[in-house]
Amino acid sequence: MLIFVVLIAISYAALMIAFKKGWGKLKEPLYDYEMPENSFSIVIPFRNEAENLPELLESLSLLNYPLELFEILLVNDESEDDSEKIIAEFIENQPQFSLKLLQNNRSFNSPKKDAIKTAIEIAQSDYILTTDADCKVPQYWLQSFNTEIIKNNPAMIAAPVTIEAENPKFSTAFEALDFLSLQISGAGAFGLNKAFMANGANLCYKKEAFISQNGFDGNDNIASGDDVFLLQKFIQQGFKVSFLKDKLAVVITKPLNDLKKLVQQRIRWASKTPAYSSNFAKLTGIIVFVMNLAFSLSLLLGLFKLFPFPYFMIIFLVKFNLDFVLLYNACQFFNQESLMRHYMISSVLHPFFSIYVAFLSLFGGYQWKGRRF
Repeated sequence: MLIFVVLIAISYAALMIAFKKGWGKLKEPLYDYEMPENSFSIVIPFRNEAENLPELLESLSLLNYPLELFEILLVNDESEDDSEKIIAEFIENQPQFSLKLLQNNRSFNSPKKDAIKTAIEIAQSDYILTTDADCKVPQYWLQSFNTEIIKNNPAMIAAPVTIEAENPKFSTAFEALDFLSLQISGAGAFGLNKAFMANGANLCYKKEAFISQNGFDGNDNIASGDDVFLLQKFIQQGFKVSFLKDKLAVVITKPLNDLKKLVQQRIRWASKTPAYSSNFAKLTGIIVFVMNLAFSLSLLLGLFKLFPFPYFMIIFLVKFNLDFVLLYNACQFFNQESLMRHYMISSVLHPFFSIYVAFLSLFGGYQWKGRRF
């Protein structure tokens, strides 16, 4: 048993140290942005987002970039609220923006992929830039992507996303820390040249590259994954990808603040894992799952004196300390150090949460935007 515990601890430690090293290899820009020259089609699918659209549209109206070099394509996925009315009012009040309201043209088993594809078919720009309707984009968003394209010419650029968490209650902090763990792990993999994860709330790619690879074909039977599978597809085809480690390019999304919705979202994300083409992604998933399972079982069994306490402490100390270092690095980058006040309790609860989500993703479906998948 001791050998098994040590092997788990070593594997997990090696993985976390690798992510930390990869994160360190990513360099932050000097903010000497290049002159605007690249054009962007900002694609935003939405469904019943009347509550969130005003903040998104306001943030888009503040973008510091020539108006003639970007367009906004909002794709309505059968909304039943006042989303279209809000967009129509924005168009009327801000006629200087090139903004189009489209209706989703369904062809896949994924409404979101359908929506993105619908927009790309009429997009006029060289680069597609996606975000979500419950997000706010930063003022220098396009400036940052333009500079990365000029300097490195990648076919795809993944960029950072964080959850809005000012003076958060515990549930929000727990959600934000979990989200940040995915963000820094995904970014760290880019630094290791083993990228496997991106977030569609802040993702840019060449329209030409998307079309040449037939877009989402090959994973259109999976409801989500418009970001992860496209990234892995680009890598398989030899396209250059990069991660934009720029604080001025961070997209902010709203917390769910609802445990049931959080579980459903994480099930949706976890359910994609078996379909990953990246062996490194699969290995990462296995190591993290086994570590969380070992932590949860050893703690429960230890309480009933059915598992040696020293063995549990090996698992606990390795996981607690390495996760702390990685998450603190993420919190520093996103200026969210206050979240670490909740780390102690979160670090104990999170393995149980992860195992619960993992099992549900294997044996059941999930709810997303009022639909069952």
